[in-house]
Amino acid sequence: DMTAIDYIEDESLIPVEKSILTLTKNGYIKRMAVDNYKLQNRGGIGIKGMSTNDEDFVISMNYVSTHDYVLFFTSNGRVFRMKGYSIPEFSRQSKGLPIINLLNLDKTEKITSILKTTGADDEKYLVFATKFGFIKRTDISEFDSIRTSGKKAITMRDGDELIDVRITSGENEVLMASSNGRLVRFNETNVRVMGRSASGVRGINLGDGYLVGMEIVRSNDSEVLVITKNGFGKRTKIAEYRITNRGGKGVKTLNVTDKNGDIISFEVLSELDQDLMLVTNEGIIIRISVSQVSELSRVTQGVRLINLREGQFVSSVALVDKTDTLDNQEEN
Repeated sequence: DMTAIDYIEDESLIPVEKSILTLTKNGYIKRMAVDNYKLQNRGGIGIKGMSTNDEDFVISMNYVSTHDYVLFFTSNGRVFRMKGYSIPEFSRQSKGLPIINLLNLDKTEKITSILKTTGADDEKYLVFATKFGFIKRTDISEFDSIRTSGKKAITMRDGDELIDVRITSGENEVLMASSNGRLVRFNETNVRVMGRSASGVRGINLGDGYLVGMEIVRSNDSEVLVITKNGFGKRTKIAEYRITNRGGKGVKTLNVTDKNGDIISFEVLSELDQDLMLVTNEGIIIRISVSQVSELSRVTQGVRLINLREGQFVSSVALVDKTDTLDNQEEN
């Protein structure tokens, strides 16, 4: 349903406002003014049960200004672009809008990455990573004009999915991690720049695993945070991961055992004042301070971050700033 905002030609009439963009597992999107999020002091661990039948949870959260461009990337390798202000604003209690009402998605497509671009000088390239371990780098200017019907961002091989997209400066390092506990670290210049329709080159040799994610390293002080399916996790200094060649198996980042399970997610931490939200397949959410996750060396199992019942596993992970809260289901 088109709103008047679609017809405003003069952008200067729209105030520059910071807002929070959230996308839920069930595909609802909304934009909220930052002050909708009341501050909550969680004291380390917050547990909130949700029944998964009728409840939903946030899988992606971005800070955007009304005048930023937001890029939406799909599992099928397509991209959509819109201004922050053209994403509808809702209250904290509201569910939001089904994203299929905003973007022209195919039945099989889901949004796997949301990025904002501000036009800053260090936004030079987009780097794409797929479930089968392929990687591609494309000049960000190729995404300057995208119609509402979307545009191909990468050509997908049969059965493959686009899972992560990041913005780089041209001088960053790339980390790619496999479900079976290995991580490869290389300079982004090892991936030559290709056009939108290219399908990319091998970024990591996955063995019998699949790619769980790709992250960008901007500083040597960073740490790598690894989370497993059975709720184990740890932090390891980036210096422990030597730089290797693109396409290799990488180095062991975690001892995968029956006890801790495959890697489900990893993040690059530049500072420790963030919280980690772990969401299980049954909709239980646990929020802990990142600083409570033990710092351990590479070849270790990690420590238990969440006590899971039989048949329960960690299904998604989000890093949030200390001051935000994601339970928009309740007033307390």
